[in-house]
Amino acid sequence: MATNHKKKSLQKSNSGIKNIFIIIILSVLALITLVPFIWMVSASFKTNNEVFTIPIQWIPKQFHLENYSVIWERIPLATFFKNTAFLSITITGIQLLTSSFAAYGFSKLSFKGRDLLFLAYIGTIAIPWQSYMIPQFIMMRKLGLTDNLWSLVLLQAFSAFGVFLLKQYYSSIPDSLCESARMDGLSEWGIYRRIILPLTKPALASLTIITFVNTWNDYMGPFIYLSSTENKTIQLGLKMFVGLYDAEYALIMAASVVSILPVAIVFLAMQKYFVEGIATSGMKE
Repeated sequence: MATNHKKKSLQKSNSGIKNIFIIIILSVLALITLVPFIWMVSASFKTNNEVFTIPIQWIPKQFHLENYSVIWERIPLATFFKNTAFLSITITGIQLLTSSFAAYGFSKLSFKGRDLLFLAYIGTIAIPWQSYMIPQFIMMRKLGLTDNLWSLVLLQAFSAFGVFLLKQYYSSIPDSLCESARMDGLSEWGIYRRIILPLTKPALASLTIITFVNTWNDYMGPFIYLSSTENKTIQLGLKMFVGLYDAEYALIMAASVVSILPVAIVFLAMQKYFVEGIATSGMKE
């Protein structure tokens, strides 16, 4: 008995040491990942001459808070933010609606050719965007939607990845719940709204974060379709800022910090649901 007790104690001790070692390694890796961001934030409070000093001064001798007010005067940053917010919120909302509807049909409804249609739709994920980029542009030009924010909304209204993610999560919900609801006289819309959506908040949150971040950080789409200054997004605005003030590194860093704040806020606010949604997608009860 005493020997077994010692073995268990030794195993617990080794397990605790192993966990501590893993935590230390992950913490170091996380810190390394954050180094560029920390440097960017630090540089945003310095003067241009102090940005590239060696050794690096992680904490500025004097914080130049005026950098964050000057950037709004140099370029129409507020307009760029408004356009990017419009695209990010609108596209995210539409994709949540279309993807959740399609995922419900593919996972909870039975119809001829369902699996083949799903496979064909999901197969479009493997097609590189560059291969149909030009036909899309020609189509938008014929519709008169070039240099128009709605062109990007229409092109990104549907997402095969979003359907795949939600369909995998919906499949983990027992079909018996839907069958019971149908027997009670609940319509398909009622089942979708009252049963499926409340049970899939983590998956919806995951898709919200992924879509919002991708749309906010998108550069090539706005670069191709938007040309006028009043329609440009924050990413194009940053490129414009760098082109006009390529030597004012402190202001460039300040503008970069401001541009990523909305993304950071959205992710931090929903990261609990994001982790849960990604971890449980594809798991069946």
